[in-house]
Amino acid sequence: MSNAGPARKAPDQPWRTEGTPDEAPRPPGGRRTRGRWWGLAVTAVIVFLVVYVGLNYLGGGDEPTISYTEFSRQVDAGNVDKIYSKGDAIQGQLKQARDDPDGGGDYTKFKTQRPAFADDRLWQELSSHDVTVTARPVVQQRSLVSNLLLSLVPIVLLVAVWIFFARRFGAAGGVGGMLGRKAPPKPVGLRPGTQRTTFADVAGIDEVKGELDDVVDFLEHPDVYRRMGAKMPRGVLLAGSPGTGKTLLARAVAGEAGVPFFSASASEFIEMIVGVGASRVRELFAEARKVAPSIIFIDEIDTIGRIRSAGASVGGHDEREQTLNQILTEMDGFSGSEGVVVIAATNRADILDPALTRPGRFDRVVSVSPPDRAGREAILAIHTREIPLAGDVDLARVARTTPGMTGADLANLANEAALLAVKRKQEQVTQSDLSEALEKVQLGAERTLVMPEEDRRRTAYHESGHALLGMLQPGADPVRKVTIVPRGRALGVTMSTPEVERYAHSEVYLRGRIIGALGGMAAEQVVYGVVTTGAENDLEQVTNIARGMVARWGMSERVGRLSALPSDAQQAYGLAAAPATLDVIDHEMRRIVDECYIEACQKLRDERDRLDALAEALLEHETLEEADAYRIAGVARIRKDEG
Repeated sequence: MSNAGPARKAPDQPWRTEGTPDEAPRPPGGRRTRGRWWGLAVTAVIVFLVVYVGLNYLGGGDEPTISYTEFSRQVDAGNVDKIYSKGDAIQGQLKQARDDPDGGGDYTKFKTQRPAFADDRLWQELSSHDVTVTARPVVQQRSLVSNLLLSLVPIVLLVAVWIFFARRFGAAGGVGGMLGRKAPPKPVGLRPGTQRTTFADVAGIDEVKGELDDVVDFLEHPDVYRRMGAKMPRGVLLAGSPGTGKTLLARAVAGEAGVPFFSASASEFIEMIVGVGASRVRELFAEARKVAPSIIFIDEIDTIGRIRSAGASVGGHDEREQTLNQILTEMDGFSGSEGVVVIAATNRADILDPALTRPGRFDRVVSVSPPDRAGREAILAIHTREIPLAGDVDLARVARTTPGMTGADLANLANEAALLAVKRKQEQVTQSDLSEALEKVQLGAERTLVMPEEDRRRTAYHESGHALLGMLQPGADPVRKVTIVPRGRALGVTMSTPEVERYAHSEVYLRGRIIGALGGMAAEQVVYGVVTTGAENDLEQVTNIARGMVARWGMSERVGRLSALPSDAQQAYGLAAAPATLDVIDHEMRRIVDECYIEACQKLRDERDRLDALAEALLEHETLEEADAYRIAGVARIRKDEG
């Protein structure tokens, strides 16, 4: 069964529905929309341009204006048939067409102007050449009735176009549909044979499912809660890092309870025109109430739910704040009998407006964390249900080597392994496919890079330094694989993952991680006496760990037991450490890193034989698995309880 989100009924619907009953579409029409005058103005401009072009085309004649000299020449040539004169203005018609001197093409009818200073014998010339002088204009002008009718054309066109668009977009709330208003959702049922997502499709976060069980029970048996006078939380906020399954959980709650499910991303409510987002929120909640009990799911609610600033923009509030205000109003408008539960998801719960998280709105905050080892194994079992697995596949082993990975990461891992099996024309996915897929996901794809032998040897010592210190350091994460095959941006990689889940780290463990990260640089210093740029990523890790130890976790006597550097949320309020404190933090970070670097160099000097053995083995085989690496280094592998 696919866990993909429900599809939209129509492209202009800003949310998706699932599990709603079939019902007839609402009749067209709707309340008067804001900004209607703007649509009328746009229509008027379009009509004006059309009419302007049309009038110019209809009103323009084909008679050119020629010079009086040219006119005299045509009279002398006997080519003028007749003329009409009013004052010094002359209209006429030639017997035979002539080329327009100004490049306008052939013409027979013309206009010209007789100069006031002309002292010619025009009448005698016309008479001698048998030119008829008419009493009617040669070029007929439009009559008064014609001008009146043409003047009414713009008004008629404007009314016709306006009526057309009003009927066309009536179902979307009038002409406002052109300006971003969306049609209300048409509730639809599931396709035949399609199953809804339930808690059976969610694994690895059992404690979160327990938090949501009472929501399901309330939606299934609302009368029991009403008789007891109990009220369900009006909103449930799912907070967690990306990929932990927040959207899947919301769909599972709706599927488990068998109630309609409305899903939308918060960003889909935002438009450039102020008021559109609030209108969409009203329509969404109205539709959910029609089919109550139901669930509304709003993803990435921090897009519109950020802490509101004190300063107001033009007009009082911008579009984002109006949309947030409308959500707050709709949630406050619930009564206990409506049976509409709002579930929202965010990975930045610390920046949400307090009005959202107070009791009565999202009064239940559920933290969705990455799964533990047992949870990862269960998630892998779900995502490999439709993948044929070979007999050597051990999902527990894969789960053990993927700490910190979320459900989305594990789904991607299973898919990458299946893609590898297809490329290799295999019938089943093997353990080797899963291992290579894990390396590709975590480290990047292999690169075909031809390195000079000296650089290759230096890289072998660099990775051997990481690996050996990881093996020797007490409490360090065990080394899983060492390779000098270039992957991603790295020329070589040493993989170390914990055997058991770690939820708190001691100072000894963190110092061990710093020593292990500095092992590559220390090995180059011990063997070659120089330092290269290959330790850039290692130094970034070292800096982050040391900064956390000193400024956040109270592991420095000089800084003390306080959080000296603010979090991202506090940074918005301008909270920061004093300059003197920053100097102390910098000094303590350098002290810790220097002590760890000295210890790393000393250990590698003491274990130079093991370092050389690992480097030579890497140069020969390029990649060493866990068991081979420990055997070559001569270090006993102490396995801890994998619990």
